[in-house]
Amino acid sequence: VAVAVEADGPERLARVRRAATALFDGADVDGPGIARPRFFGGLAFHEEATGRDPWADFPAARFVVPEAQVAFDGDDAWLTVTAVDAEADAETVDDRLDDLRETLESLDDAPLEGPPGVSDRHRTTSVEAWHESVDAAVSRIRAGDLRKVVLAQALEVELDRPAAAPDLLARLGGTYPDCHRFLVEPNGGASFLGATPERLVSLRGREVETGALAGTTGRGDTDDEDEWLANELLGSEKDNHEHELVAETIREQLAPLSADIRVGDRGIRKLATVQHLWTPIDATLERDEHVLSLVDALHPTPAVGGLPPEAALDVIRDTEPFDRGWYAAPVGWFDADGDGSFAVALRSAIVEETLATLFAGVGLVADSDPDAEWDEVQLKYRPILDELERDD
Repeated sequence: VAVAVEADGPERLARVRRAATALFDGADVDGPGIARPRFFGGLAFHEEATGRDPWADFPAARFVVPEAQVAFDGDDAWLTVTAVDAEADAETVDDRLDDLRETLESLDDAPLEGPPGVSDRHRTTSVEAWHESVDAAVSRIRAGDLRKVVLAQALEVELDRPAAAPDLLARLGGTYPDCHRFLVEPNGGASFLGATPERLVSLRGREVETGALAGTTGRGDTDDEDEWLANELLGSEKDNHEHELVAETIREQLAPLSADIRVGDRGIRKLATVQHLWTPIDATLERDEHVLSLVDALHPTPAVGGLPPEAALDVIRDTEPFDRGWYAAPVGWFDADGDGSFAVALRSAIVEETLATLFAGVGLVADSDPDAEWDEVQLKYRPILDELERDD
């Protein structure tokens, strides 16, 4: 890591932005836009980091400029080296660039390690406790205290051997090629990784891309069953209500910043184990903005928090018997122009040695059923769990 910036509290993203701007303003950058240094990182779901396991190494916000960065643009690949202060003379940087290029060119396509295997599991939430939590949340929604709240579960998994995080991420890429993959290792210990279908926001110039992803069902064993499930989801009053709350809120959050907002047709996003209701939303900003300002405006969306936001966050804090840490929070990158792209850290786990903690959540509305929501959580564990379990 060439540079690391950490912050906490309500102003954490503003503090990160100020530190990044100061660094970029003093940088001597050589290369096209695709190759220029970027900050990579993310933040915790809540404004303050608790320091509780397994998140002890993860602050409330952390972004880094890596010493070495590889970016792909079509058939081209760009290697960028960043050096700071005493190491920043041109000759040192050129030598380091040559060394890294030789290292990359000498890499073999080694076969990926197979799944480490699962020896034991421990649920942080029992079926009985889940029923109580869902019933309590639904009662508050029906009473008018809430419109929606997202409750999550955590699953602790003991592994037969330590998991190789890069290999796990690569295998996820094979199964979920259209998802946003991420891997964060703040101090070289615990690894937070996942393959999420949900983009929070992408900004290039004044053009914004985002969308509403909410409402879930499984995949069918046959094409006909799969199509039937998709049609049932498209026709579900409960799922469409949940979805519309998310889409409506994203539009409202973008409206003060936008000259134009375009909402696409609602459809189905199919993944290996689940399918979701999906509505693309694009916007053109009224003026120049930094992508971190959009992240701050949008997080947490009702797809991972709820409505009203503060009331939903209070329910989440009071109900969930574990620390969300960086689960369901923004992860991504930004550059010197303020452009960038962030995803929502879903279908994810934090892994250290032979312990993996998986996370999954569901959106609750007035007619949510505890058993159906429990089953949906189990479906959402499958992307990570499938890559940890051996086939034998």
